[in-house]
Amino acid sequence: MNEATLDVASPQGPIPTFVACPDGVGPFPVVIVYMDALGIREELREMTRRHARAGYFAMLPNLYHRAGGPSFDPSRLPEYLDPRAQALNVETTMAMVAADTGAMLTHAHSDPRARSGAAGCIGYCMGGRHAITAAATYPDRIAVAVSVHGGRLVTDAADSAHRRIGEARAAIHFAFADGDDSAPAEHLEIVRRHLDARAGLEGSAELHDGALHGFAFPERYCYDHDVAERVQARWLDMLDRHVR
Repeated sequence: MNEATLDVASPQGPIPTFVACPDGVGPFPVVIVYMDALGIREELREMTRRHARAGYFAMLPNLYHRAGGPSFDPSRLPEYLDPRAQALNVETTMAMVAADTGAMLTHAHSDPRARSGAAGCIGYCMGGRHAITAAATYPDRIAVAVSVHGGRLVTDAADSAHRRIGEARAAIHFAFADGDDSAPAEHLEIVRRHLDARAGLEGSAELHDGALHGFAFPERYCYDHDVAERVQARWLDMLDRHVR
């Protein structure tokens, strides 16, 4: 496996981006991984490596690069979440991430190891809404978008992720946790209605009983191996069908 942290050029300055891909000349299909509110850490890098082991050119951008790229300790959850992490979660806007995604796609287009054409994106926690925004902003490039225990997917804001589902041409899947205050049952139903309105396009939303917000992270108190692996298998199947 090849891996490195690169500075991806963008109009807002370089974006530190962890990139992992298989050995060999490629080109390999592109996957973008959107981080959660705790920032870039080894746990997320290892989750990105899993995509490389599956045959993809995987990119993990530091969405907090405008604020110096901080990261936060997940071991203190659920008792304590750093207020700065909470603030950055809100301050990292949809427009910012859409711009960063454009930089990722431009870089991938110039990297001989990355294949042009269809790409996939997956986001965890706050990254769930960013994955949907990416698919809506770049409908000709993003062919699969998956939100894993995405937070604040439905808000009153004009750029709320749920409002943009109809702009995406990608196959979309939402993995909800039933123990998630940031994505209650009424949000699941709203998301399903927007997915159903996309005639002829693949879209699904599943509620995982007994799972908590953050269930996909192996180093977190709420990790649920069975649910996390079930969601991962579904995501890889979607990538195989629409991206690979």
